[in-house]
Amino acid sequence: EITSLLSLYGGQFSSEQEIHVNSPFWILNIPSEEMARGLMKRTVCAKSVFELWGHGSSAGELYASLKNYPVDKMLPYLQSDSTYKVHIHTFNKTLTQAQKVKKIDALEFLPFKGKVNLKNPEHIFWILEDYGMDPNNVPEEPFHLYFGRWIADGQRELIESYSVKRRHFIGNTSMDACLSFIMANHGRVKPNDVVYDPFVGTGGLLISSAHFGAYVCGTDIDYNTIHGLGKASRKNQKWRGPDENIRANLRQYGLEEYYLDALVSDSSRPIWRKGMLFDAIITDPPYGIREATRRMGSQKETVKSAERSTENHIFVSSNYHLSDIFFDLLKFAAEYLVMGGRLVYWLPVYRPEYTEEIIPRHPCLKLISNCEQMLSSHTSRRLITMEKVKEFKDQDQNSYLLDGQYMPYRGHNSFREKYFSGVTKRIAKEEKDNQK
Repeated sequence: EITSLLSLYGGQFSSEQEIHVNSPFWILNIPSEEMARGLMKRTVCAKSVFELWGHGSSAGELYASLKNYPVDKMLPYLQSDSTYKVHIHTFNKTLTQAQKVKKIDALEFLPFKGKVNLKNPEHIFWILEDYGMDPNNVPEEPFHLYFGRWIADGQRELIESYSVKRRHFIGNTSMDACLSFIMANHGRVKPNDVVYDPFVGTGGLLISSAHFGAYVCGTDIDYNTIHGLGKASRKNQKWRGPDENIRANLRQYGLEEYYLDALVSDSSRPIWRKGMLFDAIITDPPYGIREATRRMGSQKETVKSAERSTENHIFVSSNYHLSDIFFDLLKFAAEYLVMGGRLVYWLPVYRPEYTEEIIPRHPCLKLISNCEQMLSSHTSRRLITMEKVKEFKDQDQNSYLLDGQYMPYRGHNSFREKYFSGVTKRIAKEEKDNQK
């Protein structure tokens, strides 16, 4: 998430960061404080950003580093007519108040001229101490220490304010608010973008993109979900109410102006005119047993809408193989994304058999990131982010990557179909076991 936002707002990881790969504290090179504030207005993963004045692997190194920091950069925040306070944060260890006071007093060599104000200071300075990631093996002294001026906090409160628990319209698999915002940041969604979700469901992923000022739309094959009909997913509620729909969710958060529409459509058969239409495609394809994988087909089975439906809507569907879902998704993204636009989606995997080779590829799309979310000891899902780097041509219509070369796709004989069929069965079995 941070890497994506740095590419959007400017900045990069410091070369010193390589030393502290496993640290919860990261050193970034950001050109201006304004850019740093812009980044923190987006991130839900980072807690705070500071202007780093000094750091070291011991207290002595920290003090020496602070003494080498240019005084002219310090003075604007240490004037006699200003107020300040010093806050101490220790990761993986708790200090007594006496220990904290001792560490603060040790900074008396800094030219503080203002008055201390613990309730409402103009400037806040932080001492950050890293005691490692192992709670069972906490060292006496920190591995690394930092001192800096607080600039801004992240947007972690969005996780609570957009919580699915209080959302008006939800489904069985509505995306967690935190993950929704992370996906929007991976997609580098910005104001006036057009963001599309081909498996929109109850529209949870549209909300986070709309929060960042993008216009949102989506499609889904499920008529009842798009129209807010049928049985409710909420506990102690049998049927969905007359105003339970995606638009009502955006209205709930004051984002209705960014809602374009949601359509009943089969994602395997795009309904859009040819051309680059979308700045980002952010989606969670269906898998498992709680969300069936379906597409329009010739199979002679009819599916009727629920009893509450106002129309006798009937369509014919067939099974939609998981490998085909991802192939169609990448092909659609390659054709309809703008240059530099991003595709962000979840890929289910069976961990003992997982290798990077099973990640679907397309010649027009570059893999940007691959992050794992553990679901159980054997299954997980990976958040895949890809960026369009090449204009779509007719010869790219049916290509996939195999052994480093792009080969013609041959429908159900795809080399990934067997793997994904197994993944689906294992996820379904675990879901059934969990329900029991």
